[in-house]
Amino acid sequence: MEFRLAAMEDLTRIQDTYREIIQNMYENQLPIWDDIYPCEFFKADIEQRRLYLMEDQGEIISAFALCPSHPGESHVAWEDPCGKALYLDRLGVHPRYAGAGIGRAMLGKAKEMAKALGAGYLRLFVVDINVPAAHLYAKCGFRLAEGIYEEVIDETCRFYEYGYEIQTES
Repeated sequence: MEFRLAAMEDLTRIQDTYREIIQNMYENQLPIWDDIYPCEFFKADIEQRRLYLMEDQGEIISAFALCPSHPGESHVAWEDPCGKALYLDRLGVHPRYAGAGIGRAMLGKAKEMAKALGAGYLRLFVVDINVPAAHLYAKCGFRLAEGIYEEVIDETCRFYEYGYEIQTES
């Protein structure tokens, strides 16, 4: 398996992988992502050199973005609110690789990359109904921050998100 920064020529394959992830989420009653999010954000992530992927024999099996900020960052009580942090966003694992340790491996890579980029913390937000992801983060040593970020998509759609963080030095 190869872990690397995504390139523009990967875009279509990344979007195809995420469409399969989204289909699997809906089959498992986790209607969090859709046709727009996260697929429409990957081009900008690649241009800003913040999208990383894992490939296995040419197949993209996982990806994530490391972002310098998050709209919910001021809505939860971080351990050190002024500490430099990067935000893990859009982490997805192809359904065929579920349970194979790819999520845990990608969290490790994200932590390594955040540290290499000078961040003392790796932070993320998870939607309250995404219990499997929340369990993974806790199992991997992420601490649940106090508070909830209410993300308002439109008048009919709201997400309630919990913040998690881990020190990159630990």
